[in-house]
Amino acid sequence: MNKFLLIIVFISAGWLILNKTGEVSIGPGVFAADMPVQNNLDFPKQFQKGEYTITELASFEIKAKILGKKNYFTGRESDLSPVDLALGWGRMSDESVLEHFDITQSGRWYRWKTDAFPIPRREVESSSANMHMIPADSSVKDRIQSTKKGQIIQLRGSLVKVSADDGWYWRSSLTRNDTGDGACEIIWVTDFQIITP
Repeated sequence: MNKFLLIIVFISAGWLILNKTGEVSIGPGVFAADMPVQNNLDFPKQFQKGEYTITELASFEIKAKILGKKNYFTGRESDLSPVDLALGWGRMSDESVLEHFDITQSGRWYRWKTDAFPIPRREVESSSANMHMIPADSSVKDRIQSTKKGQIIQLRGSLVKVSADDGWYWRSSLTRNDTGDGACEIIWVTDFQIITP
């Protein structure tokens, strides 16, 4: 019985370590003022990653505040994207605004709720998003994994669509104005920097 309890303790501790992202506070103020920069590609590149074909749709660059971080270990998406970051820019990077929101992530979704909107609802929707990170290499993956909620990050890469020979596919949103199913960005991340500690 003691051995069984010990195994449970180790499994629980491991789960907590893998899922605990930590959190930092940098105080009030807009720390990521600009909208993401996106440019459609005239000649999109296509390449293989394991069993998946990745096609670049648009170049993408963003400086944003991490509103939430979620690790994933199951599902085909996790083969490519082990981490989702919910990101905010403009006034959604201001902690004096964010303190009015309860933000959660699950099932590859980002959700928020508030009792009183400090900024218009449409601004919340168009200045924040859940983004699926596909790291281009192990160095980028390590930097993404090391992030904490509350940090300011900057990344560059491409919005992509992913497909497999059996018909499975996953396609990025190409606008910041959509909501609901299909509204998340899927990003092939080639450069990732943590701006604030």
